[in-house]
Amino acid sequence: MNNTLKTLAIFSSLVTSSYSLAFIKGADISWITQMEDSGYEFYNDWGYRQDVLSILRDHGMNAVRLRIWVNPSDGYYSSLDDVIVKAQWAKDANMDVMIDFHYSDTWADPGNQWKPSQWQQLSFEDLMGQVWSYTRDSLNTLKAAGITPKWIQVGNETNNGMLWNDGMASNNMRNYAWLFNSGRNAAKEVFPDAKVIVHLANCHDNANFRWIFDGLQSNSAWWDVIGASSYPKNATGLTWQEANNQCLSNLNDMVERYGTEVMITEIGVPWDDPQAKTIIADMIQKVRSIKQDKGIGIFYWEPQAYSWQGYTLGAWDPNTRQPTQALDAFID
Repeated sequence: MNNTLKTLAIFSSLVTSSYSLAFIKGADISWITQMEDSGYEFYNDWGYRQDVLSILRDHGMNAVRLRIWVNPSDGYYSSLDDVIVKAQWAKDANMDVMIDFHYSDTWADPGNQWKPSQWQQLSFEDLMGQVWSYTRDSLNTLKAAGITPKWIQVGNETNNGMLWNDGMASNNMRNYAWLFNSGRNAAKEVFPDAKVIVHLANCHDNANFRWIFDGLQSNSAWWDVIGASSYPKNATGLTWQEANNQCLSNLNDMVERYGTEVMITEIGVPWDDPQAKTIIADMIQKVRSIKQDKGIGIFYWEPQAYSWQGYTLGAWDPNTRQPTQALDAFID
C-alpha cells in the first residue's frame, strides 16, 4: 500500500472510530464470570471459540455495564472483587465501563429494593452515611485497581425508590432523593467526570418517569443521565412497535422536561424471536433520533446468556453457542 492509501486508510479508521464512540453501544455482562466458571463456552459468527468481549466488539459494541451487590449470597458473583475482574477485562478490550449499584444483596428492581442485611437496623441518617461511604469506598477500590468508570448508576430500576422501606418513594420521596444524593455525591467525589445515572424500568411508562424525576428535582436531587429499561416484547398490553414508540416519546419528554441526556441501559428480546434484529435496530435508531442529540446510547442486557438460570432474552443461540441476529443490529 502506498503512502497516500495508508493515510486514507488511517483517516477512514479514525472517522469510523470517532463515529462509533460518539454513540454508546454496549452490554451488561455481569453473569459472564459465573457462566465461564460453570463451564460455558462462547463461539463467534464463524463457529470459532472466542472470548465474549471480542465477539461483542466485533458486533460494534464499545462499553460494558456491571452490577454490584453489597453482600451476595455466594460471597463472590456481583461482589466488588468480581466487578473488578470484569472491569479489567473491559479496560484491556478498550471498552468503557458503567458501574451499576443495586444497594442490595440481591436483585434490585421495581418490586424488590430491599436493604442489604447488614444495613437493616440503621437509622435513616446512618443509612445515608452508609450509602455515601459504601459508594465512595467501592469506587476508590475500583480506582486503585486502575478502573475509571464513565458512568455510575445510583440504584437499579428505582421506579419506587430504593432501600425500602426508608427510601420507598411512594412513602417518602424526600428520603429517596436524599439517599440518591448520598450515592451521587460520593460518586462525584471519587470520579468527578463520571456521569451519574438514575435508572427506571418500563421506558414506555411516562407517568412513572415524570413522578420520580419531578420528585427528585423538587427535593434538590440532580443527575447527569436518565437511564431506562426497555423489554419491548414484555410490555404488557403493547405491541413491540407501540412499546418502542412510547419509549421514544417518553425519552424525548425527559429531555424537554429536565434537559439531561437519556439512554437505554437495558434492552432484551427473546433469543429466538425472528424479529429480534428489527426490534433492536428500531430502538437504536430511535435513541439516535432523540431531540438535541441527547440520546447517548443503548445497552443489551446479558446478551451472552444462553440456557442460563431460565433467562430467555439473551442474544446467544443455546444450540450453536453463537450470537443471534439481535447482535447484528449494533453493527454500523
